[in-house]
Amino acid sequence: MTSIPLFHKVLAEHGLTLRRSTPQILQINVGLLCNLACKHCHLEAGPRRTECMTSETREAIVAYADAYRFDLIDITGGAPEMNPELAQLLEDIAPLTNNIMVRTNLVALDHEERRDLMDLLTRLRVTVVASLPSPRKAQTDKVRGAQTHDTSITVLQSLNKRGYGQDGSGLELYLVSNPAGAFLPAEQSGLERRFKKELSRNFGITFNKLLVLPNAPLGRFRTWLEASGNLTPYLQSLVSAFNPGALCGVMCRETVSIAWDGTLYDCDFNQAAHRPMVGGLHVRDMVLPSEGQTIATGDHCFACTAGSGFT
Repeated sequence: MTSIPLFHKVLAEHGLTLRRSTPQILQINVGLLCNLACKHCHLEAGPRRTECMTSETREAIVAYADAYRFDLIDITGGAPEMNPELAQLLEDIAPLTNNIMVRTNLVALDHEERRDLMDLLTRLRVTVVASLPSPRKAQTDKVRGAQTHDTSITVLQSLNKRGYGQDGSGLELYLVSNPAGAFLPAEQSGLERRFKKELSRNFGITFNKLLVLPNAPLGRFRTWLEASGNLTPYLQSLVSAFNPGALCGVMCRETVSIAWDGTLYDCDFNQAAHRPMVGGLHVRDMVLPSEGQTIATGDHCFACTAGSGFT
């Protein structure tokens, strides 16, 4: 097996270090429960996961957000919609920041019990970041399961009707696409043009921006890479695509990432890798990481510095 260089040694070869800057983003992972079990999921989220943020942890997170006031609060999962604490969390943090983002797989929004949630997102003007593997049914269903593409299209059309993704509405709708296999993503602007053309022509759907991201070699995706003999070639492709210029934009520099149980991490990927923030902090400690603080790294960090980087 060809060895993969350590991330921090590659940085050193380029005269670089990875240290924290002033925290600007609070990322909240409300749990690993998800209605889907996508093949590329770095957190191995799925219908059988039971880890969910409790009301006590929600209250501690709101107190933390009130104390430190972040520019952006980014809510993720699992499927955040499946945590019953989500609506109260949104109501509580809305006065504490000018920008809230909720990540969704779209399918989880298409549920009778969650109709009110779409109203809440609209009222609070929450940015919706929706993952969609492909504008084409066969490719999306292959990654996510049968009929998931049809449901995703229905939800996107409903979001458009509320103003999401429409010029001048101020309701932002981003789509996210990850590669379906052990390869790096296509160039973002070209793929965005294709998504916009096909979704508009076939379904009348509009959106603001497409984010094209490489898969992190963690969780369910890493298990598949190992089983298929693709782990080393994939890691080599990430290392070969290392872009020193992408380091300044990696999320871990200015993000405080809180897990469902309140543990603090530098990023969502370090949650998946079980590498907590220096000091083993919990949100109830009410401690903000300091500038210059060390960031835990691993081979998954090459996914954030490959090509144009990770948004």
